[in-house]
Amino acid sequence: MKVAESGNVNGAVVETKAADLSKEEEGPKELTARTKTSCCKGLKAFLAALAFTYFSKVFSGAMMKSSFTQMERRFGISSSTAGFMDGSFELGNLLVIAFVSYFGAKFHRPRVIALGCFIMSLGSFLTAMPHFFMGYYKYETLSRGSENSTSNVSPCLLNQTVPESPGMSVSGCAKEVVSYAWIYVLMGNLLRGIGETPITPLGISYLDDFSREEDTPFYIGCLHTIGMIGPMAGFLLGSLLARLYVDIGFVDLDTVTITPTDSRWVGAWWLGFLIAGVFNLISGIPFCFLPKSLDKEGTSDPEKKKLESHADESHIQKPESQRGARFSKLKEFFTSLKRTLGNRMFFMLLCSSLLQFSSFIGYLTYSPKYIEQQYGQPASRSNFVTAVTAIPAVCLGIFLGGFIMKKYKIGIVAATKMAYVLSFLAFVISLFYLIVGCENRTVAGLTVSYDGQAVAQGATPLSSACNLNCNCATNQWDPVCGEDGMTYVSPCFAGCKAVTGSRKDTVFQNCSCIEKGDSGLRNSSAVLGECPRTDSCSRNFIYYAVIKTVASFFYALGGTPFYMIMIR
Repeated sequence: MKVAESGNVNGAVVETKAADLSKEEEGPKELTARTKTSCCKGLKAFLAALAFTYFSKVFSGAMMKSSFTQMERRFGISSSTAGFMDGSFELGNLLVIAFVSYFGAKFHRPRVIALGCFIMSLGSFLTAMPHFFMGYYKYETLSRGSENSTSNVSPCLLNQTVPESPGMSVSGCAKEVVSYAWIYVLMGNLLRGIGETPITPLGISYLDDFSREEDTPFYIGCLHTIGMIGPMAGFLLGSLLARLYVDIGFVDLDTVTITPTDSRWVGAWWLGFLIAGVFNLISGIPFCFLPKSLDKEGTSDPEKKKLESHADESHIQKPESQRGARFSKLKEFFTSLKRTLGNRMFFMLLCSSLLQFSSFIGYLTYSPKYIEQQYGQPASRSNFVTAVTAIPAVCLGIFLGGFIMKKYKIGIVAATKMAYVLSFLAFVISLFYLIVGCENRTVAGLTVSYDGQAVAQGATPLSSACNLNCNCATNQWDPVCGEDGMTYVSPCFAGCKAVTGSRKDTVFQNCSCIEKGDSGLRNSSAVLGECPRTDSCSRNFIYYAVIKTVASFFYALGGTPFYMIMIR
């Protein structure tokens, strides 16, 4: 074990001198010192602090995932750009992981973890900053009485040209980057990745060094189980914030004409990062007061003193060689890296974990957006479903994995088989996702013709005979739902010639493209927003949630054995 390497020189010298005292003088003092160590600075205290840190870091990550589509709309960026922005977290982690894992173990590990928490806090605050200097969010709408609207044009202007407002000249379906403020989010995410780096390698190694070997899997299971409460809290908070308008507290909400179910809605994504920053800041404070090393659980005092005496001698013999210590440590680092990557078993495990975590991160990132696009659910509901289905299953799986390994004393070979079988089972269950999807939305002129017939993408024109004389703007997405259950690109493309009501209660009347029932008569009405999905799609969404829960459970059940393989 590395107790000798982690010992404090001054503490070892004091302990050596104290050994010469009489037992009468030593007894009460030693008892008091042990009581303080076990209560305030013991392994359980470190485990509790590390568990809250895990909660904080994954809470921040969950806020990023739950705000993915919100930031896409707010910054006017594509999904690929948003994916690059989200991937900066892994980039920051990759930049320093090798150096932190190797050199961090040679320093005061709890304080290195504290520094990482403070960096994560800074990154979270930086991520929220664009909201405060971007100005108010503006969206397009043809409804009346909206101070937030960028265009207030009548729906169908027969034989007239559509007047352009300054807001319409750069808006529409062909998105352009309206702001480069997303770079602040990228930099904040990069800082979060750098700050998160020391938590897992140094925290797990600290636990492994000072706990009983048979207790380590259980500790890790408890750690990750408590840590998984973070994503649950993050997605639940993300669900709540997705229902709040992005400029809440800055604008009159009565003037907002869109609802959370509208594809243009942007929630208060920035609030979550401010809360995450506070959590990260608080989580780093306890590590500033934890010791560099602890007593090994189950180690007797004579063995401990023998190890510390050896550590003292090894430290005393090295002062003359401190000049070349930096260069020798750097040389040792590359030698150790070469030796580690040369281990075929470790290299295969590394490749396996790379593929596994890459797919997991991609799935977790785009899962809320997939639910929104595939099943027509609002961002708030997609975040809520993720929080109450998959994450509790993951918590249960991780906890049971650690409990099973401790109860049956599973070794490395058996843990490898267990991780493989459970991962393969989770993969097989995930294949059922392919049969529970939904059909494309019925959008007139895009996915179906104006008669409701399915056509190939791009095979039908956006205009039809019913709206040909309306001179509709082709770069505008202001969807309305007609009485026929079909979504139209805008009230103009629905052929609507009259408007009643205002704001969220706006109703478009006399729409020449909307057929009323089976009568064949047209000139029906439409309301703001897209039409809801069919009942069969709603049922498939329930099946999707069940499959996701079961697959997540088996995936997490093999997570603890996989971690034990990594650290052993």
